[in-house]
Amino acid sequence: MKKYSLLLALILLAVCGLLLHLRIHYFITPDKTQPGSMIFDPTRFMAFIFPLLDVVVVTILFMSRRTAAYGYLLNGLIVIYGTILMAHFSLADMASKSLPLSQMVLKSTLPDIGISWADFFVGKALYDYYLNGGS
Repeated sequence: MKKYSLLLALILLAVCGLLLHLRIHYFITPDKTQPGSMIFDPTRFMAFIFPLLDVVVVTILFMSRRTAAYGYLLNGLIVIYGTILMAHFSLADMASKSLPLSQMVLKSTLPDIGISWADFFVGKALYDYYLNGGS
């Protein structure tokens, strides 16, 4: 039962991260040159790829004990890259504004980074469960 609880937590965190990314970086944007029409934005689509990999590939890899190590590795890579990219773009945006420190924390990507690290630690707990003989 522990395996299914951890797997469900992993899936929920990944899906919530994906939905959050879709809300912030939706890749179908209004065309500024032609009002009323929409265009595909490939840079925003790239921000959609990491959480999509987390939802689909990492979840599939964690479903089996034999492939859990690969899921753990991919999950860790996604979290590290996501943390670096989110922190970079957040700091670059904050540098252009003069906000008080409390506003900087609330308007930064720190909560989003926290969600991704929670996803990582749930994956670590699931990996540890498999290592200790869980099936």
